Formats: sequence, C-alpha cells, structure tokens
Amino acid sequence: MPTTISERLAALRAELDKNNLDAYIIPSSDPHQSEYVAPHWKSRKWISGFTGSAGLVIVTRDHAGLWTDSRYFLQASTELADTGIELHKQLVPHAPEHVPWLAQHLPRGSTVGLDGFLFSQAQVRLLEKHCRPKGIDIRTDVDLISPIWEDRPPLPRQPIFAHDVQFAGRSRTEKLNDVRLGMQRQGATAHLIPTLDDIAWTLNIRGSDVNFNPIAYAYLLVGRQNATLFIEEEKVPATLRQSLQEDGVSIRPYDEVIEELEHYPTDQKILVDSGSTSIRLIQAIQPGQLLNGALVPRTLKAIKNETEIGHIRRAMVKDGVALTRLFRWLESQLQSSNTPSEAELAEKLAECRSQQDDYVGESFPAIVGYQANGAIIHYRPWPGSCADIRPEGILLLDSGGQYLDGTTDITRTVALGEPTAEQKKHFTLVLKGYIALDRMQFPTGTAGGQLDAFARQYLWQHGLNYGHGTGHGVGFFLNVHEPPQGFATSVVTSRGSTNIEPGMLTSNEPGFYKNGHYGIRIENLILCVEREKTEYGDFLGFEALTLFPIDTQLIRKDLLSAEEVDWLNAYHRQVEAALVPHLDEAEQQWMREKCAGI
Repeated sequence: MPTTISERLAALRAELDKNNLDAYIIPSSDPHQSEYVAPHWKSRKWISGFTGSAGLVIVTRDHAGLWTDSRYFLQASTELADTGIELHKQLVPHAPEHVPWLAQHLPRGSTVGLDGFLFSQAQVRLLEKHCRPKGIDIRTDVDLISPIWEDRPPLPRQPIFAHDVQFAGRSRTEKLNDVRLGMQRQGATAHLIPTLDDIAWTLNIRGSDVNFNPIAYAYLLVGRQNATLFIEEEKVPATLRQSLQEDGVSIRPYDEVIEELEHYPTDQKILVDSGSTSIRLIQAIQPGQLLNGALVPRTLKAIKNETEIGHIRRAMVKDGVALTRLFRWLESQLQSSNTPSEAELAEKLAECRSQQDDYVGESFPAIVGYQANGAIIHYRPWPGSCADIRPEGILLLDSGGQYLDGTTDITRTVALGEPTAEQKKHFTLVLKGYIALDRMQFPTGTAGGQLDAFARQYLWQHGLNYGHGTGHGVGFFLNVHEPPQGFATSVVTSRGSTNIEPGMLTSNEPGFYKNGHYGIRIENLILCVEREKTEYGDFLGFEALTLFPIDTQLIRKDLLSAEEVDWLNAYHRQVEAALVPHLDEAEQQWMREKCAGI
C-alpha cells in the first residue's frame, strides 16, 4: 500500500501505463460538485498532501502539479515541499488555468483521463474545447484512485433528519411546488438536482455526512407529480421516510440514479444544470430528453424568507454572546500570564458556541491566525504545531457556527498589545472598504462584480490589495459558502456575475495580508434590502446582521470621514443594544467599553 506522496504518485503513474493515458486530473470535488467533501472523496488531498479546500492536481508521466489560488499559496508551498508536486499559482481565483496548460504541454495524440462522476459537463466541455484542436483526447470513464487507495474511508452512513418548518418558513410541499414551477418555466417536465445543499433545502432535511455542512449524500429527481430521493435507505429514519412519502417523495438507493436516468420515459424533458451536474449523469440521459438550464432551487434558497431572516437575527445574537465570552476568556488568560495556543482558542470558541440554544456545530474550521499566521488566508491551527498567543501583536479570528436557526460567519482582527502605526493604517483602510460596501445603495440588476471594487478602493489608493473575493453567499443552517451570489473581481464566476437581490445574505470581508507579519480582515454578514424607489429605478442596499464590536484600538480616526465615524458609532450602538440584555453584569460592562463611541 503506497504511504508516501512519492509512492502514491508512482502508483498512479503505473495506472496511467495500464490505461494508456498520458495525464490524469484529480479535483477537490465529489460527484455533487461540492466545495467541502466527505473523507471518501478527498482524493486530491490523498495524492498530494495539500489540505486546502480549493485546488486540482494533474499527474503526467513526467510532471505532477497542483493548481490553487492565492488564498492557499503559503499553505500549499509548505505542504507540497519535497513531494515532487509543483505549485502552479492561479492568477484568477476559480479560473480553469490548468486547461490551457494541458493543451500546451501534452503532445498531439495524448489522452487525458478523469473520473466523469467528479467533473461537471461544463468542465469537460471546456477541456475538450482546448485539447481536441491540439489532437488531445479526453476520457471520462477512468477512476485511477480507487485501485491504489487501499485504505480509502467508506461512504458516510449517518442518518438524516428533518429541519422543522418553524425554522424553514416553508413546507416541503411548498418548496417542491416552487421547484416544479421553476422547471416548467424552463420547459421541463423533470428536474435532476445533484447539489447536496439544494436537496437539503428543497426537502427540509439535513445530515452530517460532511464536516461543518449539515448535508447528506443524495440525488433528487423532481417530476411533475412526484419526486425520488436517491439515498442509502438505512440513512432515512422511519418517521422521516413516512413524512417524505406523504409529500410524494419516494426513496431509492443512492447508486440507482444512473439506472433511473437511463430508463426514464422518453417523452419527458429532464432539466439539468451543466455546471453542477457530473458528465457521467448527463451521459445517462437520452439526448432528446436533455434540457440544459438553471438549477432551480439554487436561486430560490439564496433569497431568504421572512421566517429565515427572523431566525438569522436570533442566531447572530447567540453568536455575539459566544464571542463575548471567548474574548473575555482570552483577555483573562493573557492577564494571568498564560499563553493559550491558537488551537486552544478554537476549541474554547466551539465550547462557547455550544452553550447557546439550538447549536449544532461550527460552520467551518476556525481560522485563528496570530501574528504572521494571520497572513495565511485559510490558515488552520493544529495542536502541537500552532503558535501560542501572547499579549502583543494582532490576532485574526475567522469563525462561524451552525445553529438550527441559522449559519454564522464572522471575522474580527484585534490588537493584543500596542499596535504599530502601519497596522493601524492598514486596519483603517480595510475598515473604510468594509463601510463603503455596507453603505452602498445601488439599482436593481447590479451584480457582485460591480460592487467588489468599492471594498478595495482605499487599499488600491495606497498600492495595496487582497487576493480573495470580498464576499460569498451564506446558507440558512446550510453551507457557509452558498452560491450563486457574492462579491468578486472575476465576472466569469457566479459570485461576480449574479445580481444582488433583496433577501440574499452575503459576507462582506475585505482584508489585507502582510506575509510573514500579520493579517487583517473584517467580516460581517449583510442582508440585501430594498432602499427606495425613484423615477430612475428601484434601489437596494445592505443591513449588517452580524453583531460584535470592531476593535477601535486599531483605528486611525484621522483616516475616517465624518460619515464613516457615524457609521461605526451607530453600528456599535446596535451591537450594544442587541447583546447587553443577554449578558451578565461583568460582560455588559465589557461590551459597553468595546462599543464606546470614537
């Protein structure tokens, strides 16, 4: 059994020879195009040792490379050291820059292999578009990982559970009807839904198959009258099975979805989204039945209903209380000359959140970046190797919770000692960018790519920038990264091209990172709301829902305008009013001090 990275690469190259392939592509995804996957699907991590959430490996007969974006450059450089895998730094996040590389570096007559369950139709078509003019063939029917990954973890078998309508705001039947209406508008009589969060939202179910994301491995095929959920039957409790059946949802084994598609009535039109549906599933559908279009529940769930919004507001209060107790604990530890590690702080944060009602777990591994580690954008502290926190420098803490009544994601950067003039300048520039986006008013039809630059403008004026998008959509007790909307520089991504609409919940998280020294990020979740109607159109804006103080020790007030100072003081009054009723006397005093006006 291959145990080292070099042994695994050698075993994979032996499989290349057996299958007459010249290159093999290993993505980060699973058969549902998920960002976060169960251990069974962490093939890219297994073959390379790289643990980031985004990246792709290509292995040829004489080269092995990892493509990832700037969030992971430092992490990848460390994890790939001495593995024989070269880091290819993507210029544009999420852009398929490996595709032209393959077309340029493989000789005519080469064959590229991939597992068709792990690539969407759109990804394969793009690969073919670049490679076939160069005489390079693409095979989508080869799995080279399973034969060599002998101790591969099994597929998860945890039971699913119902997410009560008191939280969801709309019943399963209502949501299915909404999906049917959407698919009919696109001319379809059936809709194949492969994305796990869309299935969970549509059926008001949740699971625990993937860490930090309350989802379960399944497929959903919605017809005009009935629907079929393809899931391992042992994962569906009897009472939930009965409830699903009463709502017209039958259960079939997970691996029977291909058979169902191959034998689906030929007079039916099946709607699929080519960007989120694997090429293997689409190949099972007869060409005359296939209808390419938009994934209906993705847009529906992005716009939170009034019930969901009300619950999200309550979840933000709970999260603010938990963070209050965490930072007071940290201050107490440092004042007592203790130096807790970054990993200890992450554990303490989970403990503080767990004391809140309806807490389920964290929404992603906490990023606790002390000093230079804060410059590693998706840093994760590990016990025994992470930094100890001392009463000096600055700390970046990016974390979130999963509650039955909402998903949170918040970043605060705090000074643990006297900040330097440079740190205060950089922090204030980031804060100005945050405020600019938070205060934006814009006409309907405005996309995230048009708004992203407003958060960067003050950094740009000083020749500075950050290498990640400014924001992403957030689910409701679902994935913390929820498409389609966001704020991004690239208009080829859904985050950059999707219009921002009322009810969308999105992160606002500009930052600045000085490699080897410190990282700064400020993040709240902001809700798109209607602002005003004029003769020039309907205008929208944002409301910050996250509730926790921004560290004023790091602010240079002279760099803020009067309007920005007013915004900050108003935000802190909002935080204080919302959180103080839920705190004890000592905590209330701490909160009032942190929310004092500047």
